[in-house]
Amino acid sequence: MKIALDAMGGDFAPEMPVAGAIEAVNEFDVEIILVGDSEQIKKYLTNKRYLSNKISIIHASEVVSMDESPSTAIRKKKDSSIRKAIELVKNKEADACVSAGHSGVIMATSLLLLGKLPNVDRPAIATLFPSLTGFIVLIDVGANVDCKPKNLLQFAYMGDAYFRALFNEPNPKIAILSIGEEDSKGNELTKEAFRLLKKSDLNFIGNIEGKDIFTSVADVVVCDGFIGNIVLKVSEGLAETVLKMLKREIANIKTGKIGYLMIKPAIRNFKKRTDYSEYGGAPLLGINGTSIICHGRSTERALKNAIKVAVEISKQKVSEKIAEALVRY
Repeated sequence: MKIALDAMGGDFAPEMPVAGAIEAVNEFDVEIILVGDSEQIKKYLTNKRYLSNKISIIHASEVVSMDESPSTAIRKKKDSSIRKAIELVKNKEADACVSAGHSGVIMATSLLLLGKLPNVDRPAIATLFPSLTGFIVLIDVGANVDCKPKNLLQFAYMGDAYFRALFNEPNPKIAILSIGEEDSKGNELTKEAFRLLKKSDLNFIGNIEGKDIFTSVADVVVCDGFIGNIVLKVSEGLAETVLKMLKREIANIKTGKIGYLMIKPAIRNFKKRTDYSEYGGAPLLGINGTSIICHGRSTERALKNAIKVAVEISKQKVSEKIAEALVRY
């Protein structure tokens, strides 16, 4: 399995991408192609322990900054690390692309070079969230801020195929994120999407409210990218804030240090379960290939886990399974 890693993407590039690549090849059965400024990449590879045949470099002379528009980057930066990494997937020289760079450029370039799967109007970003009993898939979390009802229906089929492939679940429960459980609740988008999903052959269980996302009521939660991105960012911030508040409250109790030592393993496990870096990156579903979008602040652990996600999605042939599912649609 070969993964093209954008070595110039993210706030801590190329140090973190290179470190993540080294961790990945030392831990997984994978080869990494680092794409970016070869001189900078070599500097961070020097004196590191890894099998030299597991990591290769392809030089890219340009870097896309976070403040560039996708259209400008695509038009003017033909030799960017993002583009060259995705070109490797297009040319079958890599099985997947991973990048912590400009998410809009990653999406636009993936769509331009790899194309959409049949019956897909708009690709969507899916992310995993921990739940009370395992994991849930939230789709879309930022690719499409304005959607039509049929887009949500397609997202549901994509999320269904993704969940089936990852967890070997034959019949995932699908729900729409809305402001109430009743059929009549929501805006025109969610109400019409409800009607479409109810007529589909998916295991549709209806609407769920925001408070039920993490309770394992549903396996796949569908929404437009505007709402999904807000849910994603609020969840990240809430998890971090809860941990800080808990530690502060414990510190204010006289016997807090003793109590903290007793519950420290539980706090550590909670932090691990809610840490975005444990889940790596989010796949752009609906394209004819595998493209993983990572958090801009991704650490070496996050990028290592993103590579793991890319390997798993490629092995499970998620794109092919989505294409098969959308034939039913």
